[in-house]
Amino acid sequence: MNQKALIFYGGWEGHDPEACAAVVAGMLRDEGFDVRSEPGVAVLGEADLSSFDLIVPLCTQVEIKKEPLERLCAAIAAGTGLAGFHGGMGDTFRAAPAYQFMVGGQWVAHPGDMMDYRVEITQPDHPLMQGIGDFDYHSEQYFMHVDPGNDVLAVTRFDGTHAPWVKGTVMPVAWTRHHGEGRVFYSALGHNASEFDVPQMKEILRRGLVWASRGTGR
Repeated sequence: MNQKALIFYGGWEGHDPEACAAVVAGMLRDEGFDVRSEPGVAVLGEADLSSFDLIVPLCTQVEIKKEPLERLCAAIAAGTGLAGFHGGMGDTFRAAPAYQFMVGGQWVAHPGDMMDYRVEITQPDHPLMQGIGDFDYHSEQYFMHVDPGNDVLAVTRFDGTHAPWVKGTVMPVAWTRHHGEGRVFYSALGHNASEFDVPQMKEILRRGLVWASRGTGR
């Protein structure tokens, strides 16, 4: 039986939620997943979330009521995987600390907006990072509030050009963690659908999606 994935997408259109959802759905289908992709967050209050092996949030700056949020958190704690990227997962429910606790971080700024920066792989021998060396990237350089318990796989360094007070700050770009029995993966890369053309961005996300899914190797 194929693994099952749920993608819910929407929110701020600048992140190309529908286009990104289509790309991620295709990636997951290539990995053998049965994929359900739904606009908005209503599905979180209606579907049997525990029936999915993986849930992928692709909503930026949306609101959620208490009950569907509790259902989502409970499903992840019971073993469903959670994985995603950029603001679609790192700035989904800005007013929901329980969600941020589960993700392990929350976006707060991107000084300089779209810019060139360097991504440094901190665990080159980790299965999710093997063969992916440090690389240059053009996008928003995310400054996030992060959980110090995250298992950080990649970082970026702020040079202070656009916010001098954060010069020298080393910021996680990609991490894994656990929430109860569920595995969680996050990557800050991927402002819009065009960034899937960057092979390192796409491969890191592909590996993270598969890793987080229930029933795959740790």
